[in-house]
Amino acid sequence: MAHSDDTPGSAGGDPFRLIDITLDETTVVRRSPDIEHERKVAIYDLLEENSFRPEGSDGGPYRLHLSVQENRLVFDIRIIEEEHGKVMLSLAPFRKIVKDYFLICESYYDAIKTAAPAQIEAIDMGRRGLHNEGSELLKARLDGKIAVDFDTARRLFTLICVLHIKG
Repeated sequence: MAHSDDTPGSAGGDPFRLIDITLDETTVVRRSPDIEHERKVAIYDLLEENSFRPEGSDGGPYRLHLSVQENRLVFDIRIIEEEHGKVMLSLAPFRKIVKDYFLICESYYDAIKTAAPAQIEAIDMGRRGLHNEGSELLKARLDGKIAVDFDTARRLFTLICVLHIKG
């Protein structure tokens, strides 16, 4: 079956999608190879397939710069190089889930080295469950500001976690 350029999700036609994403690197310290890999994969997957519809927008495609400023998560949205708008979310609702997610990720990376497959699988299920919970929270917090599908929310949540790393 042939796909036309206006198929939602295709790079050519859907105006409600991200074509570029950057993270504010000014506060970032060195990240572990595992975390750096997660960041790269999340950005790659996001750019491959996403649904991003800022409230009241006629369409993009969009460029997104994610940062943390004054305890707020900032979505700086641009069309080409023009500012389209900023959406700011309090980080407070994310703190516990991000902290728990980091703890379980640490356990997961440690388990991969020495644990039995069943133990690794159990930890990974918990990790994915927490990731899903964080993604649902992000989707809910963005409601009425930016409409995203679940997969887009998952990848954005990964990037929010990366932004939380202080070293």
